[in-house]
Amino acid sequence: MSPEFILPAVNLQCILPQILLCLTALAVLLIDVFLSGKKANLLALISLAGTVFATLTLFSSQGVSDTAFSGMILVDGFTFFLNLTICLILIMTVLVGMNYQRFFEGINCGEYYSLLLFSAVGMMFMAAAGNLILLFVALELMSVAIYVLVGFHKTQLRSVEAALKYFLLGAFAASFLLLGFAFLYGATGTMDILAMTEYIRTNPEVLQSGLLLAGALLTVTGLGFKISMVPFHMWTPDVYDGAPTVITGFMATGVKAAAFAALVRIFMVPLSSLPVDWTMIFWVAAVLTMTVGNFIALAQDSIKRMLAYSGIAHAGYLLIGVVAGGEMAQAGILFYLLVYAFMNIGAFGVLALLGKKETEYNTLNDFSGLGLKYPILGLAMVVFMFSLAGIPPTGGFMGKLYIFSAAIESGYVWLVVLGAANSVVAIYYYLRVIVVMYFRDGTGEQAAFPVPSPAITVGLSLAAAGIIVLGVFPSSFWDLARNSVFLY
Repeated sequence: MSPEFILPAVNLQCILPQILLCLTALAVLLIDVFLSGKKANLLALISLAGTVFATLTLFSSQGVSDTAFSGMILVDGFTFFLNLTICLILIMTVLVGMNYQRFFEGINCGEYYSLLLFSAVGMMFMAAAGNLILLFVALELMSVAIYVLVGFHKTQLRSVEAALKYFLLGAFAASFLLLGFAFLYGATGTMDILAMTEYIRTNPEVLQSGLLLAGALLTVTGLGFKISMVPFHMWTPDVYDGAPTVITGFMATGVKAAAFAALVRIFMVPLSSLPVDWTMIFWVAAVLTMTVGNFIALAQDSIKRMLAYSGIAHAGYLLIGVVAGGEMAQAGILFYLLVYAFMNIGAFGVLALLGKKETEYNTLNDFSGLGLKYPILGLAMVVFMFSLAGIPPTGGFMGKLYIFSAAIESGYVWLVVLGAANSVVAIYYYLRVIVVMYFRDGTGEQAAFPVPSPAITVGLSLAAAGIIVLGVFPSSFWDLARNSVFLY
């Protein structure tokens, strides 16, 4: 008698936001093909409408804790919070990108928006993945779209070079990640994250397995590349500098959020019982990542490269939460990722506004006198720089406060001391941008830039408002983050 085939239960409700984003991406591609004439703004509006609708549907799963598709999808507060963060990143990126379309003359904007949407779908599936197979497929969906977006300036050599470098190194890192997943499967006999957690809990002897440790090392290598963790960070400044500025902001926030989601799913639950020496690896990685990022950022004249090294440093702060472990640390990571989305998209949005078709102005000299000539834009940049530096009363200060508090509760006092020292170092290069904007006279054509469109005005206003609200009234968002931790 042949075994009965049981069709797994299909719950489309739990992936409705991803479905809507996919349908929006396909609609954008079709409209781009069949509608002639100027259609960039129409495609942007359709992408924005689809993303807003998908964001609203997220709230139907708020407070739900369940699995779907035979455990492939985890429906919980952790998924909700990260998917909300990714949708906000996508909304702000589309808004900021509408003013940036002058760079894409002669290029079909349908491809641009569809790739943005598909990459966001990959990020959201990474946040919801309950199985290592789905996690890897989602990571590749996100990565392939980002590779193309990085090289979207096809006529600019540095953009093509950045895309090729990111593709080659990303493919190499993905092979490490896939091999690590294979070793984890060999040690536990399952690809399901919850089943892996239960197996390790009931069979503690597996923690001494060399296969499990090798799988963990290879996995952190692959994910470490995505979060720009030292020593897997060398690609970051070149790729950030060569990519279109709007894509740099999207990649710096969305990819980091998705990669940290995977890191938390794997290392803070199934592998949380690994020996103390493994925790020390993250301890050392956090210190090196903070220190290398901050000190090299001090020497940068290009603001895009400075923000790239700043992103490396912020990955180090987030790794402090991974070292600390526990519910409060998870909540701190979630809160920090939300704040990081607002302040980074905002900073890169200002850079995108300053750009022209022929070139992108992003050196310190290009910001000379900006705050005096354009007070509102200068004030927005001050908010973004203050938040990145962790100066109160911005969201960046509260994000660091929550993560540092979690580390102190877990006994990692010296790690917090080093994190605070690095934050003091970082203040110098962030405030240097503000000093140039207000205390150096602007000369030449660098002082002129296109009039902001309503879309980018809304995008930058949303980013600045988010930073202020998260800094002054953080309690509601902190409670939401604390209720969204991964507890299986």
